Amino acid sequence: MKNQRNIVIIAGLLLFGLFIYQNSQMSKSLNQIPFSDFVTLVKEKKVSVATIEEEKITFITISQDEFITIMPKIYPGLTNLLYDNNVKFKVVESSSNGLLFNILIQWLPMIVLVVIWIVFMRQMQGGNRIMGFGQIKPKKQSKESSTVTFDDVAGIDEAKYELVEIVEFLKNPKKFQNLGGKVPHGVLLCGQPGTGKTLLARAVAGEAKVSFFKVSGSDFVEMFVGVGASRVRDIFKQARSQPPCIIFIDEIDAVGRHRGSGLGGGNDEREQTLNQILVEMDGFQVNSGIIVIAATNRPDTLDPALTRPGRFDRTVIVNLPDKNGRKKILEVHAKKVKLHPDISLESIASSTQGFTGADLQNLVNEAALLAGRKAKDSLTEIDFEEARDKILLGTERKSLTMSDKELEATAYHEAGHALIAALSEQLDVLHKVTIIPRGRTLGVTMLLPKDNQSLLTKGKLTAMLAMLMGGRAAEETIYNHFTTGAHNDLERATEYSHRMVCNWGMSKKIGPFYLSNSNNDVFLGRDMVKQKKMSQKTALLVDKEVKMIVNKSYKTALKIIKNNLSTLHRLAKSLLKEETLSGEEVLAIIKQKST
Repeated sequence: MKNQRNIVIIAGLLLFGLFIYQNSQMSKSLNQIPFSDFVTLVKEKKVSVATIEEEKITFITISQDEFITIMPKIYPGLTNLLYDNNVKFKVVESSSNGLLFNILIQWLPMIVLVVIWIVFMRQMQGGNRIMGFGQIKPKKQSKESSTVTFDDVAGIDEAKYELVEIVEFLKNPKKFQNLGGKVPHGVLLCGQPGTGKTLLARAVAGEAKVSFFKVSGSDFVEMFVGVGASRVRDIFKQARSQPPCIIFIDEIDAVGRHRGSGLGGGNDEREQTLNQILVEMDGFQVNSGIIVIAATNRPDTLDPALTRPGRFDRTVIVNLPDKNGRKKILEVHAKKVKLHPDISLESIASSTQGFTGADLQNLVNEAALLAGRKAKDSLTEIDFEEARDKILLGTERKSLTMSDKELEATAYHEAGHALIAALSEQLDVLHKVTIIPRGRTLGVTMLLPKDNQSLLTKGKLTAMLAMLMGGRAAEETIYNHFTTGAHNDLERATEYSHRMVCNWGMSKKIGPFYLSNSNNDVFLGRDMVKQKKMSQKTALLVDKEVKMIVNKSYKTALKIIKNNLSTLHRLAKSLLKEETLSGEEVLAIIKQKST
């Protein structure tokens, strides 16, 4: 790369010098005069110096102007003419390569430009192709170098089970051919970012011991018309030459979106690329040994022709791992670090609800970095807890200076959350409460789920709203005013209340209706013209119900705080002293009321 850059710089300087030389030659040729005028100037004694080079005469006049003239081949009296008029002159022998030099001077700039263009094209195409716009160089993994297997994939057993048939077909295709079965042409992996879609595709190739071609949807997109479609043809041509194999297209939504979507629609370059993918996948022969696996986290944006049977026949949902899945993922990544013998991966899995596989890998790495920073010999649960807080809440803001009044207000705010959370039987277990600032928060009250929960009851949601309002209720009870610290609490409470009314049908006045629009991001060109699912009258009723639920939750929080005011004071004082209290310590402080 560096040598190519130097070549370009040198060629540019050479071209610049040639342009300067040519300009100087052109400026001289502009002063050329007829030979007869030269003779006249000599006779008028207006020429002082002359240089003769074959037929070309360069001379300087008395007024120091320089001219060029071409002498006729037959003119015998030139020297006598110059002698008689006192003109100093000299004769210069012309170089033998004058013709070749002139040709080189004329064509060299064009040659240099062509060389520069070739160098840039080679750089754009990876340094080994000049006109390879229509070709693509995928990240290829041969069957011998496939080291990732299903043993490296944990926490998504259902998705692995769906892909076992693909592996069996690639290993033993006759097993299905004898029964007349057809293995899917394509498999679409759908899931949130970081759930392991790419890892699953690599594991299929590793288990089946076949070649693996990986490309991204953006690799097909180019500014030149037709390049994307040409690259699609090229990748499938490479795959057909090495069956059986797997083509993995990551982020296929970059080229697989609904045709006609976007402002103005139209048949743009992306749609031509998608059409070519459809043609190539539809052109597979039965049991050709080529399987296309694609991944996306926006399946709702894909064109229906792409997901129909015969193309992507099977859709595999890669969900977030549950508690047992998170434990298995932690066990996989924990093999690469040194853990303390007393550490419990199960408790760590319980405290990381909502984490993806990539998040858990990052958690283990952050814990290892924190332990290394403290010069520890092994990782403990404290390291994992600090790493989790850092990922979820941000780095501890040690430089933040808070006044005593602000610190006290924060302590009462978090004590209000913790008090309601600890007293409620329907909420999750209180894990800890802290007033140490992290990221954008000045304090946090953290709950841990009791077990794997997929459904939320109305009672639990109501208790959750009361807990969210606990901080603001504590501020009003103690100080009789409010602060901006409840901003996130109010936002979450309003969001949950709106979902209770519009998404989950938990309002008696509204009834069991789904009135909310999709929570997905707006898909330009398709969602812009969506009609609302409720009338203006119903929308006003929804607003009233949301306000009623939030206000009722706030009154519940105020009642709990006022009935346990002495406990609130003890919690706040303990937080000011210790900064962080565990769930057990909070329960112990609450029990002190009866003693």
